Amino acid sequence: MDFSLLIIIVVLAFSFDMINGFHDAANSIATVVSTKVLTPFQAVIWAASFNWLAYLVFELHIADTIAKTVDTSAITLMVILSGIVAAILWNLLTWYLGIPSSSSHTLVGGFSGAAVAYAGWGVLHTGIILKIAAFIFLAPLIGMLFSYLISITLLWFFRRANPFRLEKKLKIGQLFSSALFSLGHGGNDAQKVMGII
Repeated sequence: MDFSLLIIIVVLAFSFDMINGFHDAANSIATVVSTKVLTPFQAVIWAASFNWLAYLVFELHIADTIAKTVDTSAITLMVILSGIVAAILWNLLTWYLGIPSSSSHTLVGGFSGAAVAYAGWGVLHTGIILKIAAFIFLAPLIGMLFSYLISITLLWFFRRANPFRLEKKLKIGQLFSSALFSLGHGGNDAQKVMGII
């Protein structure tokens, strides 16, 4: 029974990753596809390659953090199963309704909620959870600040350039930014399920 449940959990964990992929990963290729720098097929291969490369570049800090959100005494196969099922259902619902949501926070919330239902509030490592929760507010602000600074820098740097001559350089820049986005996605999102498993 436990081995069968473990196999189901691993399959569901990979399913969560697949759902997370179509929920989030398209963001990294939207620009290069819409501006026709890459075809959709080329863009998917591009993004998948850099998502995979992230495994070789980043250490497993995200997986370690996810695994430490609740006390190990509250972790059972049923708790893990409940957390993953809740995260999958929430991701699918928000995707279907077009509601922006964070797969990271969804998984942590599902896992933590299942642990609380099983063993009570005392099993939460609130310091870690609060740090994770803070970034649902901080990440957009940090992203906005960096994009503003990069935009101002690029506008100043290319202020006298001919737009037609810039096109090739900007296409290379789009490939670079898409690669970095995919690398970051692989370094963060791929590790979440590793922490749960």
